[in-house]
Amino acid sequence: MSCILHIETSTGVCSAAVSQDGLCLFSREDHSGPNHAERLGTFVDEALAFADGQAMPLDAVAVSCGPGSYTGLRIGVSMAKGVCYGRGLRLLAVPTLELLCVPVLLGHDEIEDDALLCPMIDARRMEVYAGLYDRALRPVREVGADVVGPDTYREWLDARPVYFFGNGAAKCMEAIGHPNARLIEGVEPLARWMFPLAEKRMAAGQTEDVAYFVPFYLKDFVAKTPRKLV
Repeated sequence: MSCILHIETSTGVCSAAVSQDGLCLFSREDHSGPNHAERLGTFVDEALAFADGQAMPLDAVAVSCGPGSYTGLRIGVSMAKGVCYGRGLRLLAVPTLELLCVPVLLGHDEIEDDALLCPMIDARRMEVYAGLYDRALRPVREVGADVVGPDTYREWLDARPVYFFGNGAAKCMEAIGHPNARLIEGVEPLARWMFPLAEKRMAAGQTEDVAYFVPFYLKDFVAKTPRKLV
């Protein structure tokens, strides 16, 4: 197992956490943002002080890598790189949509075995950035920019329940209008939920090049959508 600093800034929530051996031991969150530039430095300083005070040598920094807010991701990744350079640590990239699935899988026993998970990040109007995963977090469909209507997810909804969550989900439920569509409210990407995905990547040696790593910005979908969304 590993000791990891986690940084999450992909949406309006700013958070940092420290985990060791499969447990989250320290967490700081601010839900009043976006104010990542103001809060993240303090959170990371507190997290590092906690790890140092507990004599917990850090092995890596995990950062949420998007899709997400251009400004938020830039701040989070810059901070993560700075800590990696300063302490000689490895960098781990955790996809934001996969991260959104973690509290759902850990906290909702009622989800059927054959159900699909559809995390959504709001992109204004009836657009979202979404993925589809099974309960093992295997992708069923690539992450995409979706203009949501009755037929957007019909081929999956006709076959099984699909659970929608994230800050883009609630606005879509009436448009989807399918009996197999389920809404889970209050799910946010938070640093304290990153450790299962980060530890899995650490164990598999899936680290990033600190110098050249860039996150998955929402603007990367510009070629697929007519409006600029950042």
